[in-house]
Amino acid sequence: QVQLVDSGGGSVQAGGSLRLSCAASVRTFRNYAMGWFRQAPGKEREFVASISWSGNSKDYADSVKGRFTISRDNTNSAYLQMNSLKPEDTAVYYCAADFKGGVYSRSWAYWGQGTQVTVSS
Repeated sequence: QVQLVDSGGGSVQAGGSLRLSCAASVRTFRNYAMGWFRQAPGKEREFVASISWSGNSKDYADSVKGRFTISRDNTNSAYLQMNSLKPEDTAVYYCAADFKGGVYSRSWAYWGQGTQVTVSS
């Protein structure tokens, strides 16, 4: 069983930055791919970024390429650095874990509780 706790959300103005964190409670963290999804009001949950178990492979949604960076470390944590934020980035952000993962939310077995990101213009 994997428990995920995501944090770091907040309110910023357009052009600002935030860093989201995801802490995983699992002994074999290195075996899991990690991902970030987001869900805006009235919309479906959408893929933002993912990183492989090794950290060597990263994938990003077109809408965040060049602005967001996903990373992970040896402390059972994953991160999402978000720069040049736009009002359309406003959403609840969720971290996710799975042995494989992918761009579809149904591909991920474990989820954090979500953290709100609000970007004002």
